[in-house]
Amino acid sequence: MANLKELRNRITSVGSTMKITSAMKMVSAAKLKKAQDAIVQMRPYASKLTEILQKASGTLDASENAYGQVREGNKVRLVIITSNRGLCGGFNSSIVKKAKSYMEANPADYTISTIGKKGGEAFKYDARLSTRNTQLWDDITFEGAKEQAQLLMDGFLAGEFDKVVILYNAFKNAAVQEPTVEQFLPIAMDESEGPADTTEYIYEPGKAEILKDLIPTSLKTQLFAALLDANASEHGSRMTAMHKATDNAKALQGDLKLEYNKARQAAITNEILEIVGGADALAG
Repeated sequence: MANLKELRNRITSVGSTMKITSAMKMVSAAKLKKAQDAIVQMRPYASKLTEILQKASGTLDASENAYGQVREGNKVRLVIITSNRGLCGGFNSSIVKKAKSYMEANPADYTISTIGKKGGEAFKYDARLSTRNTQLWDDITFEGAKEQAQLLMDGFLAGEFDKVVILYNAFKNAAVQEPTVEQFLPIAMDESEGPADTTEYIYEPGKAEILKDLIPTSLKTQLFAALLDANASEHGSRMTAMHKATDNAKALQGDLKLEYNKARQAAITNEILEIVGGADALAG
């Protein structure tokens, strides 16, 4: 009977877990819709702005575009975007693994900046960890992204680092999130056109006035888009993980119920045999 009690407890426990994972799946599905809409609406604007900036950068000299200066130095700031919570499959572990493999494949004097609690925890014993930001992930806004981007831009201009690279999970769909490495600073040239692109642009009211605002705005938008991408990826990864967890719990619960019924039937059979045996003994 003790075995039956243990099985009942396990069935109840699995059922409670299944309710939790199912609820988490539905919450993530609701949040995913909002996050997916945000990144889908942002991507065309961010992509076009980056394209214009890359092409326009080719017409500027170093004095006009401080953010496009390619330096000989080897100081690299790595910005790693993760989430503040777990239970989202390989969302966090994949980007941490990507960051470590990137640093191994590209030796440099690295400093690490993390956005999201899980990234900070993964590198908390790494001497290269410079800054940790968890508040931005709790409330992803353009204003917050602007502040974070401005810190990176100021550090680049001050010579604290010669290059800034962002690592985040790019959202493809609810089941697929792709770890992505993206150069933030210096501004990358348009690879499709190359340095040979000699297109002449007409600037109104003037090139200096427009690019003075366009370049910082484009960089801030680039970081904001990366955050939105990662946010949608987190909800998609968590929804998929909780869906699988719910299915596994349902299958486990079915196996436990079958085992419970077999054990219960065996216990009933033994009791009947004991009663019959006792009756036979009394009759003898």
